[in-house]
Amino acid sequence: MLTQLYIQNIAVIEQASIDFEPGFTVLTGETGAGKSIIIDAIYAVLGERTSKELVRTGAEQASVSALFTDVSPQTQQVLRELDIPLEDDGSLLIRREIRPHGRSSCKLNNIPATVSMLRAVGGTLIDILGQHESYKLLSPEVHGTYIDSFAGAYGLLAEYRAAYTALRRIKGELDALESDEGQKSRRMDILRYQIEELEAAQLRVGEQAELTERRDEIRNSERIVRGVGEAVTLLQGDEDNGGAITAVSVAAESLEQAARYAPSLSNVAEHVRDAEYALTDAAAEISDYLDNAMFDANELDEIESRLEVIYRLSLKYGETEEEMLSFLDRARAELSDIEFSDEKKELLLQQYEQKKKEAVTLAKQLSAKRRAACESFSRRVRQELSELNMPGVVFTVEQERTPLTAFGCDRIQFLVSANAGEDPKPMSKIASGGELSRIMLAINTVLSEDSGAAETQIFDEIDTGISGEAANKVGIKLRCVSKNAQVICVTHLAQIAAMADNHLFIVKKQENNKTYTAVHTLTKDARVREIARIIGGDDITPLKLKMAEEMLSRPHES
Repeated sequence: MLTQLYIQNIAVIEQASIDFEPGFTVLTGETGAGKSIIIDAIYAVLGERTSKELVRTGAEQASVSALFTDVSPQTQQVLRELDIPLEDDGSLLIRREIRPHGRSSCKLNNIPATVSMLRAVGGTLIDILGQHESYKLLSPEVHGTYIDSFAGAYGLLAEYRAAYTALRRIKGELDALESDEGQKSRRMDILRYQIEELEAAQLRVGEQAELTERRDEIRNSERIVRGVGEAVTLLQGDEDNGGAITAVSVAAESLEQAARYAPSLSNVAEHVRDAEYALTDAAAEISDYLDNAMFDANELDEIESRLEVIYRLSLKYGETEEEMLSFLDRARAELSDIEFSDEKKELLLQQYEQKKKEAVTLAKQLSAKRRAACESFSRRVRQELSELNMPGVVFTVEQERTPLTAFGCDRIQFLVSANAGEDPKPMSKIASGGELSRIMLAINTVLSEDSGAAETQIFDEIDTGISGEAANKVGIKLRCVSKNAQVICVTHLAQIAAMADNHLFIVKKQENNKTYTAVHTLTKDARVREIARIIGGDDITPLKLKMAEEMLSRPHES
């Protein structure tokens, strides 16, 4: 459950630390005091989209922290999937920082997280029901999601959607194969030309580098021959002078003679002799190069022509031989696909029929599961509505067969008749704001009893448009829900506020030309005055105080 909420620099709230208790908690205060800002802060910490306008004027950043204790197994499972550990006491701290310029930052138990991670965890922690959520009832698209939740059909729906997605993919491939025959013919001509050109070139990886090296060698053949010849002469000598090898050989022999009398010279004599051998080997290798060197001008022309071919191909098919050969493989594969499109089409048709059969079977199973749930769901919602002072309302679920869609083969819509004798009609044509709030409360109550809803339920001004006995019934229902979950309700009605176990008062004040909002936990006496204010405004009379006392002391059904 939500144990503590800490808000800093959110709109008119400079700083507020709110402690929440189990059971039924109400938040009250004058219009504009900041009740909606608290709900916005909770939305933010749950990973919902926020506006940078939330940051208090003049502040560099805003932040919201929420501490949850005794988290549910469902939440723990999501945290394990995200590799986020709980604290030693089993608690979870969520923190989100919002900056007017730049991205927001999020943390789960002080571990950096993304907004989507907050949203995944937050969906298991808190359900928020408000006017916005109530008006979603006007959209038939959400009705099916409620039925699937009630029926426990999400696993079957996921299995169906996998089959439906595969079906759509195969259909797309079939459509591509059935494109214009003339276009396919033109594409085949292009591919054949590209393949023939690349195959004729007989490209080899590394060839361009080898040819470039050989071209540079031929271009500089005169310098190479001159340099190699001078090196041979210097090493081996000529008719007039002995070379370096002879000199080193003499030096080695002299040192070896001296080493007979000075053994310490043995090592250096050996090194000099080794140098003679190394120079002799080098001279032989250089002589072989000079004897075998061939620098044909015709070979240079051939190399230049080959490099030109490779360069021209590289402009069309890739910079390197690897890229050009890869292009060739892709072209061959594409041509093969087109040439054998009839065979491929036949195979795809078989796959399509098989996947269609699978999708249809799953869709019918899903439809049957929904049909079984619709009657029970309708009956239980009507029962809840009766307890919410709407006994005359007829609530039914319409299920119509449709072609296959991502949702299955059904179109599901809630129908309502608010007056006796009238046929049920779509909710968008019937329900008022107050009726929507109570219908949403009834639906939420039914779903939370069957689908393991979040342990904290927040109701944001769902009492809009109701009063009198209806308000009393809503209060009783909220108190009933609080027996199984933590309930937090923003309300303007004294009947609902009086039924709460805990009462938080939001007050707005001005200091030094700045507006501040504070949250106070009310004592019993303070609750009496606040409920009296809700009953009749700021003019609190003894009669209003007495009425408030009676409302608080009255035993409440649950």
